[in-house]
Amino acid sequence: MRAFVTGGSGFVGQRLIATLCEQGHTVKALGRSEAARAEVRKAGAEPVEGDLSSPEALQRGMEGCEVVFHSAAVVKMWSPRAEIFEANVRGTENVLEAARAAGIQRLVHVSTEAVLMDGTLLTQADETWPLPSRPVGDYASTKSAAERLVLSVNSPTFTTVAVRPRLIWGQGKDSVMAAVTAAVRAGRFWWIDGGHYKTSTCHVANCVEGMLLAAEKGKGGEAYFLTDGEPVDFREFMSALLKSHGVDPGNKSLPRWLAMGMATVSEALWGFLRLPGHPPATRAEMLVVGQEVTVSDAKARRELGYTGRMTREEGLRELAQRAPETARP
Repeated sequence: MRAFVTGGSGFVGQRLIATLCEQGHTVKALGRSEAARAEVRKAGAEPVEGDLSSPEALQRGMEGCEVVFHSAAVVKMWSPRAEIFEANVRGTENVLEAARAAGIQRLVHVSTEAVLMDGTLLTQADETWPLPSRPVGDYASTKSAAERLVLSVNSPTFTTVAVRPRLIWGQGKDSVMAAVTAAVRAGRFWWIDGGHYKTSTCHVANCVEGMLLAAEKGKGGEAYFLTDGEPVDFREFMSALLKSHGVDPGNKSLPRWLAMGMATVSEALWGFLRLPGHPPATRAEMLVVGQEVTVSDAKARRELGYTGRMTREEGLRELAQRAPETARP
């Protein structure tokens, strides 16, 4: 396989490149900065200078490839909408334009369970759940728009597939966990309703497994949820994950009604007054980590042969075995 990767310097992208190279595939990856290009080179890919705003640079990088893995995105629950829209929607439009111009045969897009989040409780959601017309928050709405774009252009000569991993975790440059551990150290971490509700999770290795299978076997115009298997208690899992990063989350907790009220007021204040930085909480964050979110990966297991080979126990052991200095930001 000759593959082109966007987001190659990110958490998922680096693991994807390393796995592709281990399997003997040839990989090129987009790099916006010299630091990003150094990261993809270290992972084993040939760096391509450019970013998502340039269809020309994208097409240049894709020339000679058969498959594109589109994992680049702005993953923020609060940011200027223009920034998120340009990366997640316009950037995806540019990737699709370049892929068709370069004659790419298959494209795998990394989506998210957040595309379904409109306030409805997600309990064993599967791919038959319709995308809501108004997901909560700019991240969910732009990722939903991007997924719609990707799947809508599927054709007999250009197969497009989306994967939806839930709560990606594991060893690597995990910016989300870095932010959570920083919040714990600063005393700004609170459980919601004690944190005892079910969640699905997806180790980064399992995410990559699903992406590769989607590239090989995914049905065009279809989406696939990816998980680690059966749901787990959110607090138990997060406590173990944070412990592997050298922090104790403590026992502070807020009732969900109060947390959601604070998030709603915070968003209104930050939006109206254009305050700098991130609000103390957002409604999107409450929906993503403040209540049950469970999804079914039965379709991926049935149609792709997905197994989720990395167990949570193995993933946590992998994190615990890091050198002490690498367990700290």
